[in-house]
Amino acid sequence: MNSVTSERNWLFDPSLLKLVHQCRRLIQSEFGVKLHLNEAGLEHHLADYAGKTRSTHLVHTWEALKQRVPELNTKHEESPAPRMYRGQPIFEDVSKRGEDTAQPEPCSRQKKVIYRGQVVG
Repeated sequence: MNSVTSERNWLFDPSLLKLVHQCRRLIQSEFGVKLHLNEAGLEHHLADYAGKTRSTHLVHTWEALKQRVPELNTKHEESPAPRMYRGQPIFEDVSKRGEDTAQPEPCSRQKKVIYRGQVVG
């Protein structure tokens, strides 16, 4: 408990707390997730949602918070975000990702494409 309190002394600054509340409100309105100030890993959750958001306002607010609190910059390195489809992550082999875009695999059998009852190409 003491280590968490000593790490989050910056939350006692009213201007920083205002930015955190603003981030929390934007996250709740977009994702429907309510983050609490006493939650373990609050900074990590804020960074994750700021990376996933479509809201430029949330991104700007998070960047302003990171500029004023240098501890937030060192804790979270950016990792490539997983590809998403309709809110669900797409699981794929990382080594195949680059190969798929470079060359398609040749098919041993050509597939017939039928459009409105007619064979096309």
